[in-house]
Amino acid sequence: MVIPVLANYVNGQWVTPNAAESLEVRNPATAEILARVPMSSAADVAEAVRSADRAFSGWRATPVIERAAYLFKLRHLLDEHFEDIARTITLEAGKTIGEARGELRRGVENVEVACGLPSLAMGYNVEDIASGIDELLIRQPLGVVAAIAPFNFPAMIPLWFLPYAIGCGNCFILKPSERVPLTMHKIFALVDRLGLPPGVASLVNGSAEAVDTLLDHPSIRAVSFVGSSPVARYVYERCAKAGKRVQCQGGAKNPVVIMPDADMETSLRVILDSAFGCAGQRCLAASVALPVGEACTTFTPLLLEAARSRKIGFGLDPGVELGPVITPQSRERIANLVGRGVSEGGTLLVDGRDVLVSGYEHGNFIGATVVELPNANGELGQTEIFGPVLSVTNTATLDEAIAVVNASAFGNMACLFTSSGAAARKFRYETRVGNVGINVGTPAPMAFFPFSGSKGSFFGDLHAQGRDAIDFYMDKKVVVERWPREWSRRF
Repeated sequence: MVIPVLANYVNGQWVTPNAAESLEVRNPATAEILARVPMSSAADVAEAVRSADRAFSGWRATPVIERAAYLFKLRHLLDEHFEDIARTITLEAGKTIGEARGELRRGVENVEVACGLPSLAMGYNVEDIASGIDELLIRQPLGVVAAIAPFNFPAMIPLWFLPYAIGCGNCFILKPSERVPLTMHKIFALVDRLGLPPGVASLVNGSAEAVDTLLDHPSIRAVSFVGSSPVARYVYERCAKAGKRVQCQGGAKNPVVIMPDADMETSLRVILDSAFGCAGQRCLAASVALPVGEACTTFTPLLLEAARSRKIGFGLDPGVELGPVITPQSRERIANLVGRGVSEGGTLLVDGRDVLVSGYEHGNFIGATVVELPNANGELGQTEIFGPVLSVTNTATLDEAIAVVNASAFGNMACLFTSSGAAARKFRYETRVGNVGINVGTPAPMAFFPFSGSKGSFFGDLHAQGRDAIDFYMDKKVVVERWPREWSRRF
């Protein structure tokens, strides 16, 4: 079997990078090698930047209605190739096919919102701020911008950035995760069919060298990043030092609070999907359950029974609810964290570390795991696990649960399950997180709202999606105009 080697997409064509090495892309469920991805050199990345730089002046002058027309065509092509792209997500990222479809649908929603740029990019004006003087605000594109994407959402997260960036008149360079490059390779094959001017949209594969080149290149005006908090902080600091606009989505440790008056059956189903969906490899995955009062005795037994029955396997097989984690190293790291949680006084209630999936013995599988912790202060209670592990810490009151939420270094999301409107208002008012769910386990904002992480989960000012995306990818210019009457009489 011939293993394909992926190319970069630069200056409107597929090119072979001058890479000294390449990495294997493996199916995490089967360990099958799907492709090899080249590690582009700094020179490869610099060529993509030069191409984008050359294209910018012509692209920014392209009427916004014409730019939006390209996005309408992209949306059509994504719909036309929807199942093929979703299947590719499952093959390289390990998700169930249902999860892959859901991810891609959320990505397409961002293309749909960006199609509204003729309205979203509007400025505003006021006549006669003084006698005969008008003032107006106009928005203008930045120039060349870049995005560095993670492995866990190979389609959706790049589509948080690409449609807004080019729709606003910028030229865009994507560096996808080297672990899951095939999805965006297929999507850029569709981008190639749009007929965009060469250099408007580029894709460069690679790792640390490619990333640092994008962060440091003087022609890159803005950088978007999604990944772990330590790397997000690194990207933020390096870009800020260079004077670039930057938005960095980091890690998370997401709590869900269960009140005694919650609908336990519905809450359980929602929490299970949040904690174990996508094998826990998403920044909105529930990872800490905080039952309050009587919920400590009603919620946990139901949780254990449901966690044990979660069907594990290859995401293309029927009925599978839990796929593999991305690499053997990830599986080992997750298992070690669970072990340390037990050594710190935790009680292992459901252990998925030694699960075997018949027919997929080489897969990176770890089953749904539940650990009861006496408090949330230890390593397991504070570390982003990024796997199908849910810790449970009992709390006496809602105030105590909110204190646990706010003590975390992260602030991506927190959810409350209750039938009390007063409790819900108190929770959304007092919790210091960017995304709040009320009887919702994964409060992922729609594409016309920002993805609003906070504290250690986000570094920057403007978030991805919606109006924040427009503000991030465009400068605001204020113009003050005066045209004296005697000048007008000359014409």
